[in-house]
Amino acid sequence: MTQPTHAPLLPNFMAGRWQTGSGEGTPLYDPVLGSELARVSSAGIDLAAGFAFARDQGGAALRALSYGQRAALLNAIVAVLQTHRDAYYEIATANSGTVAKDSAVDIDGAIFTLGYYAKQGQALGEARLLLDGPRIRMAKDPAFQTQHIQVPTQGVALFINAFNFPSWGLWEKAAPALLAGVPVIIKPATATAWLTQRMVKDVVDAGILPAGALSVICGSSAGLMDQLKPFDVVSFTGSAETGKIIRSHRAVTEMSVRCNIEADSLNSALLAPHATPESEAFKLLVSEVVREMTVKSGQKCTAIRRIFVPRAVYQAAAEAIAAKLSKISVGNPRNETVRMGALVSQEQKASVLAGLAQLKSEASVLFDGNNQALVDAEATSACVAPVLLGTENPLNAKILHAVEVFGPVSTLMPYDSIEEAYAMIRLGEGSLVCSVYSEDPAFTAQASIELASSHGRVHAISPDVAALHSGHGNVMPMSLHGGPGRAGGGEELGGLRALHFYHRRSAVQGSSLALDLLAAQAATLTF
Repeated sequence: MTQPTHAPLLPNFMAGRWQTGSGEGTPLYDPVLGSELARVSSAGIDLAAGFAFARDQGGAALRALSYGQRAALLNAIVAVLQTHRDAYYEIATANSGTVAKDSAVDIDGAIFTLGYYAKQGQALGEARLLLDGPRIRMAKDPAFQTQHIQVPTQGVALFINAFNFPSWGLWEKAAPALLAGVPVIIKPATATAWLTQRMVKDVVDAGILPAGALSVICGSSAGLMDQLKPFDVVSFTGSAETGKIIRSHRAVTEMSVRCNIEADSLNSALLAPHATPESEAFKLLVSEVVREMTVKSGQKCTAIRRIFVPRAVYQAAAEAIAAKLSKISVGNPRNETVRMGALVSQEQKASVLAGLAQLKSEASVLFDGNNQALVDAEATSACVAPVLLGTENPLNAKILHAVEVFGPVSTLMPYDSIEEAYAMIRLGEGSLVCSVYSEDPAFTAQASIELASSHGRVHAISPDVAALHSGHGNVMPMSLHGGPGRAGGGEELGGLRALHFYHRRSAVQGSSLALDLLAAQAATLTF
């Protein structure tokens, strides 16, 4: 009998060498065409040996370098990634189903973030540790003082990443970790692992990093958390349910492995109370909502899920958003007329449709792009068009404030007072970002204070920054990324603040003469 032919298995890079997992592996598909692209497997890989190699060989080699020297490694990685950029776009089109501008958010965003941290590291120069605050006298005689310092943790950083950003998700974590002097092991989400694996391969082939500094394991995550030891760190991006499993693992609960979680988030957009359909603030909100619903097909942890507007403009907002959404062509990203591609997999399509059905139990459909024909794609593809929902009684809703549909879906909600709007926004129980649209700086400042405690980021958009702002959903390396409560409670990026996660703080109490020698090897961490 003729055996079925499968796409090749992508090798893993562990313990300083390429290793192919055993078995048939898990297939990766083109979400538009349905064709099999590759397979991944981590079965049979000696994880303990891989973690030990990274910890002992990679960590020691990285810590032997200064921050400036490690920054130079990041610059070299940037050059390699730029050389292979076209290949990454082809992989993104095939495996993630994204149009070129959406692939750019992932690929070019990653390269930009690496470059940013390379520049930040250069400023730290030849330092090998960081000073954390000024010296503090411990006695009347100034000879005895204490100095808080930060040094790289002598462990490994395990990254368990989400499917939506196989490039940026890798490098936004790896850049500060490598700059800090900590080796990284990346576990990409299976559905879109190809791009992550290819980028790691290109960097490994270029011979930039010390052996053990960068590893990738594709396929099942079984056993990864079991390899962690007390001075390791783990960072996860994905569902709140998986986040709970990670937090409950004995590595975290018993060994105090440092853990960073970025999970589901019901992000909001807030239009100022006195805005009218003719105001610039109204127009800016409409444009940003449409962009956030359609970029990456709404598959962004920072996308706008709830839209809060004054009740007087609810109907106008519904019509304006629907009018713009009606012009979004959906289908095969290879067709130049297509503005929005597919979800990354059939599993994600099923999840979005199931979640949409839940939301419809409390909201009505204001616009459904699925009534329009797909471009160069079959109905059996993973394409889902934008859907705008709405409810005129958001205070009575529960599901709308609790369920995130990870796709091109958003819900419009009116408010009768700004206090009511703040209360409904907080029903999300902690989010990554809320954007505020106003022409009044005083309102923006007050809204920022009200929203800051429940959001990792407040993105304030006004006419004077209309052409300058980075976007509600764009995560920039100089700003904090993360959020409290159900958003995971984690923090990433934020410039050099990102280095904190990969360092250990210690208070050195002793002679000012010894502290002088410490300071000679250190850089002062300022923000």
